[in-house]
Amino acid sequence: MNSHGFPVDIVLIGMIALFLVLRLWSVLGRRTGFERPSASPPGPKGKVIEGEAEPVPPPPSHRRILPPPESETGQILRAMQRLDPRFDPLAFLDGAERAFRLIVTAFAAGDRRTLAPLLGPGPRTAFEQAIAAREAAGERAVAEIKGFVETAILRAELAGSLARITVRFVSDQINYTRSAAGAVTHGTEAVTEITDIWTFERDLASSDPTWRLVAVEAG
Repeated sequence: MNSHGFPVDIVLIGMIALFLVLRLWSVLGRRTGFERPSASPPGPKGKVIEGEAEPVPPPPSHRRILPPPESETGQILRAMQRLDPRFDPLAFLDGAERAFRLIVTAFAAGDRRTLAPLLGPGPRTAFEQAIAAREAAGERAVAEIKGFVETAILRAELAGSLARITVRFVSDQINYTRSAAGAVTHGTEAVTEITDIWTFERDLASSDPTWRLVAVEAG
């Protein structure tokens, strides 16, 4: 205290504390890139693969392969564009990759609600049975897609307005299942390159833009 009994040291400590609080507030008020992004305005449900989106350039190490325009598959893709001018093969691959991530992680988490609108009848039944068996056994699945190495359109089919496109996904994943006792029973905790071949289907005459997974093949 000073000679008049005024607590100068307490005032100084209070000023320092106020300064630190203001600094902390300024930092917390900024987005650092790790926060959850703010919710976007609601849109159509299940809108995963959209022909309306502009093609997104892949990373330098990430190959997206389209069939030659003169090939049978290339010509079928052109026919799809004539039926639906919003359809674009590169935009489709971008959406297919997002759908792949969503379906793989939702399946591992046993998230039936997320999976339901993204799957055709066959995959939906198979996925639900696998999830139920895993739950009954007390197993826990983990799936993390580190990145894509390659995505490629392998085949395309068009029957009237019903379109099917088969895509090969080559991705680096951590994908494994633990038993109730904690032992790894399937897969590995190491990053592994995995190849999946999925077929998506959509009625191009429908206002619903969702391409649903209808078939899964061994890579």
